[in-house]
Amino acid sequence: MKRMPEKIAVAMSGGVDSSLTAAVLLDGGYEVMGVTMRLWSDSPEEADSTVRAAQEAARTLGIEHRVVDLSSEFRCTVVQYFVDEYLAGRTPNPCVLCNRKIKFGVLWEHVAPMADVMATGHYVDLDWDARRRRYLLRRGRDADKDQSYVLYGLRQNQLAHLTFPLGKWTKDEVRKRAAELHLPAGDGGESQDICFLPGGDYRDFLRRYVPDELRPGPIADESGEVVGQHNGLPFYTIGQRRGLGISASRRLYVLHLDRERNAVVVGPRERLHSVGAVLCDTNFLPFSAPAGSVQVQVQIRYNAPPVPAVLCGRDDGDGAEIHFSRPQPAVTPGQSAVCYWDDLVVGGGVIHRPLHA
Repeated sequence: MKRMPEKIAVAMSGGVDSSLTAAVLLDGGYEVMGVTMRLWSDSPEEADSTVRAAQEAARTLGIEHRVVDLSSEFRCTVVQYFVDEYLAGRTPNPCVLCNRKIKFGVLWEHVAPMADVMATGHYVDLDWDARRRRYLLRRGRDADKDQSYVLYGLRQNQLAHLTFPLGKWTKDEVRKRAAELHLPAGDGGESQDICFLPGGDYRDFLRRYVPDELRPGPIADESGEVVGQHNGLPFYTIGQRRGLGISASRRLYVLHLDRERNAVVVGPRERLHSVGAVLCDTNFLPFSAPAGSVQVQVQIRYNAPPVPAVLCGRDDGDGAEIHFSRPQPAVTPGQSAVCYWDDLVVGGGVIHRPLHA
């Protein structure tokens, strides 16, 4: 179990959550320093505004502040992963990887010589289970702002030097307290989910980043009949209906992205449903791997409602499987499936492929 820290580094984005995190820790009597990552050089004005906002919050609080340039690591690790996954016909969630590899990985390596613990403004709660001798994550108190889904991949050695002071706060409470403290971000807006997508359009990003990799090809039904043409596999995702540019007697949805044929495979809605999924790149918190079958609730994407399922290891020892209590639509390779026991994060993994009856 971690000892009481002497100095805490707060990852500050200039927003209300990280600014209040620093303030709460100061009120608790800790020595606090702010640290801001410079991540994406394609938008220098936006990056500079983030740094300036964090610096202003740090000045208001009277704490030390440092900027760490991680743009090269971010581009090579997160952005390249994002692009490679789309080119492979999968739909990634880059925030999951960024949290594990960059924010709580490379950034901590920079911070560790200067601080005992690192804090962020994530809405998630951290517990120590003395019986299991493991750190556990729980959903944040504010269900609408809970961010446990994107943190399921954190390893035990990472959780050992982390703290999340806002886990028991609601967003309204955060805004109110920040305004009372006259923090610069007290009335600020929400940050984007994916920081390197101006406007949130990944298609425009791919057009600029890898234009030569976007090859048109056929849109075909499951029998192989061509019903249209697509503009590049990365522009389509499992379950998509709109924007296909095809005319048919019934509604057709994207069922599969066939990279070998460079084809978008479409079919009726009922063919979208899967009974489960094979997971890869797994991480579990209460245990190192599931022993037998474990009853859980699972989210198959960030905003999806949890559904009952059974989690189990695989016979080959590689990854895990989830089996839903009822078939689920649009189980999408590349997205993360995160399992819970009520508010406790069991863990999860990246969806490798859906399972069909």
